[in-house]
Amino acid sequence: MDFTLTDDQRMIREMARDFSQAEIAPQAAEIDRTGAFPADILKKMSELGLMGLPIAEEYGGAGADYTSYCLALEEITRACGSTGLTYEAHISLGCMPIYYYGTEEQKREYLPMLCSGESLGSFGLTEPNAGSDAGGTQTTATLSDGEWVVNGSKCFITNAAYAKFVTITAVTDKGKGTRGISDIIVPTGIPGFKVRAAYEKLGLHGSNTTELFFDDVRVPEKNLLGVRGEGFKQFLAVLDGGRIAIGAMGVGIAQAGLDAALKYAKERVQFGQPIGKFQAVQFKLADMAMNIELARNMYLKAAWLKDTGRPYTQEAGYAKLFGSEMATKAALDAIQIHGGYGYIKEFPVERYLRDAKLLEIGEGTSEIIRLVIARGLGL
Repeated sequence: MDFTLTDDQRMIREMARDFSQAEIAPQAAEIDRTGAFPADILKKMSELGLMGLPIAEEYGGAGADYTSYCLALEEITRACGSTGLTYEAHISLGCMPIYYYGTEEQKREYLPMLCSGESLGSFGLTEPNAGSDAGGTQTTATLSDGEWVVNGSKCFITNAAYAKFVTITAVTDKGKGTRGISDIIVPTGIPGFKVRAAYEKLGLHGSNTTELFFDDVRVPEKNLLGVRGEGFKQFLAVLDGGRIAIGAMGVGIAQAGLDAALKYAKERVQFGQPIGKFQAVQFKLADMAMNIELARNMYLKAAWLKDTGRPYTQEAGYAKLFGSEMATKAALDAIQIHGGYGYIKEFPVERYLRDAKLLEIGEGTSEIIRLVIARGLGL
C-alpha cells in the first residue's frame, strides 16, 4: 500500500490551495452575504486549467486524473462552499455525462466550451415529483420529424443560468419504467426553454440554483446522449463519480471549520488561559481532526479505484455519506467552540454549517446513500 500522491497530484493540490486562499477565501463572506455569482473567480480558474481538469487534452482539458480533481475541489470548497459547488456541478454533472457517453462529434462540440469556461456544465435530473425517486421522471421527449420535442420541468438545477446547454433526463419510451428514460442535450436560449433562478436558500448563496421549464422545446435527434432508454443507467454512473466529489467537498468545509476553531481556541482566553487548554475543547478538536482525515482517506480511495478502473460504487457511497455528515458535525462543533461568536456572521463558522447541510441532500440524500450501501451488502 502506498498513500503517496504523485508529483502531478501534489502540484495540482498546491496550486489549487494557493489560488483558493489568495483569490477565493477573501471573497467568500461577501459572496455569501450578497449571493453574487463568482464569475471573476471562475474566469481565473479557467485560465489555470481547472475547469477541464480531468478531461483529456484532445477535448481542451488538462488531462489530469479524477483524484487530482477531487484534491483541487477540496481546496476550493475549503475557501468557499458556493464556488466549490459551482465547480463540482460543472465537472461531475456537466462535463462527465458527455465525456463518458457522448459521441466523438458531441465531445468535440461541447467539451471544449466547458473546459475553457465559455459555458458552465449543468445536468437536469431532479423534478418537483422526482427527487430521490429519479425513476419517477415526468419530463418527456417525443421524436417528431427528426427532432426531440421536450415538455416538462426540472428543479434545484445548478449552473443552468450560466450554461449554453443542459443535459437532461426525459422519458422517451413510455411504459418501460426506468428503461424508458434517456439523456438529451438541450441548448439554452432556444424557443420554449426557460431558466428561472428564484430560490432563497439556507446556504451556498453564490451557487446558481435554478428551475427549468420546457414547453415544446425542439432539439435535433442527434442530441440524444448515449443509448436511448439507458439514461437512468447512465446518470446513476455519473452520480457515483459525483458522490466521491461531494465527499471531497465535505472534507473541504470541515477542514475550514477545524482551521477556524483551532485558531480561535488558541486565542480566546477564559478562566485565565486559552480555551484550547481545556480538555472539553481539546476533545472536540481531536475528533474533528480524526474524522476529517478518515473522510479524506475514503474519498481518495474511492477516486483511486475510479482512476484504476475498479468498481467503486460502494466506496463512493461511503465517501459521500461519511464526508457529508462529518462536515455538518464539524461545523456544529466549530460553532460550539466559538460560543456566542460562532452564531454571528462576523466569524465564518456559521456559514460552514449552512453550506455543509446541502451535502447530505444533493446527489443522493443520506437515506438514499444508505440504501445504496445496503444493496451493495446484498440486502
